[in-house]
Amino acid sequence: MNDNALRGAQWQRLVGEFLAPRLGGDPEARAQANKVVAERMWRRYQEEVWGGQVDDYLSYRDRARLDWLLDMCRHVGVPAPDRTRCLALATESKAYVTRRVHASYPGAIDAIRRLHAKGYRLYTASGEDSDDLEGFLVGMKVLRLFVRLYGPDLINTAKGGPVYYTRVFDDAGVEPGDALVVDDSPLAISWAAKAGARAVLVSDAPPDPRPSDAPIRSLAELPALLERTSA
Repeated sequence: MNDNALRGAQWQRLVGEFLAPRLGGDPEARAQANKVVAERMWRRYQEEVWGGQVDDYLSYRDRARLDWLLDMCRHVGVPAPDRTRCLALATESKAYVTRRVHASYPGAIDAIRRLHAKGYRLYTASGEDSDDLEGFLVGMKVLRLFVRLYGPDLINTAKGGPVYYTRVFDDAGVEPGDALVVDDSPLAISWAAKAGARAVLVSDAPPDPRPSDAPIRSLAELPALLERTSA
C-alpha cells in the first residue's frame, strides 16, 4: 500500500524530528543515523526471520526495537536511556512517524475503498506490526475499512514462511481457500500459496515462472481484476 522509496526519506526526517528533542542530538544527524541503522537492521531481519531463526516473534521485536534505539544513540553520540525508556521511546516514535507519512501508491486508497464498498472483508497480512499498520492506515484515512490488521505481533509469528499465513487464517477464522493474498513480494506470494490461499503478485515485472495466478502492476488494478474473475 505504501511506496518504500517515498516512505524512507519521510521516515528518516520524522524520526529525527521526534527523537532529537527527547534524547539530544541534531535532528538531521538523527535522520542520517536512522538510515544507517535501518539498513543494517533490515539485513539482520532477512538473515534471522527469513532464515527461520525466530521462534518467538514478540521477544525478537522487543530486542530489535531496543537495538534500534541504542544503535541510533551510539551513531549520534548521545547517552541512551535505560531499557524500559528505550522501548517506550521506540514505540512512541513509530506511532509519531506512521501517522505522518504520506507515501501510498497512486490509486491504492481508492482501491481499498472500492473493495470495501463491494463487500470484501479486508485484512492486512504484513511483516510490520499491527500498531505500525494502524498508524499508516490512519494517515491514509482507511483504518475503519479493515476488519483486523495482522502483523507478526498478533500471532507471535514472523512473516518468514507459510506458517505465518496459516496462523493468520486460523486466527481470523478464514478458510485458506476463501482468502486472496496480495503482496509485492514473490517470496510472500509463494508462502501464501503454500498455505492454500489464492495469491496475486503486485509487480511491474512479474518473475518467470509467475508465483501468482494473476499478476497486476499496482493495487489500483485489483478491483477490476476481481470483477473480471468473479463474473
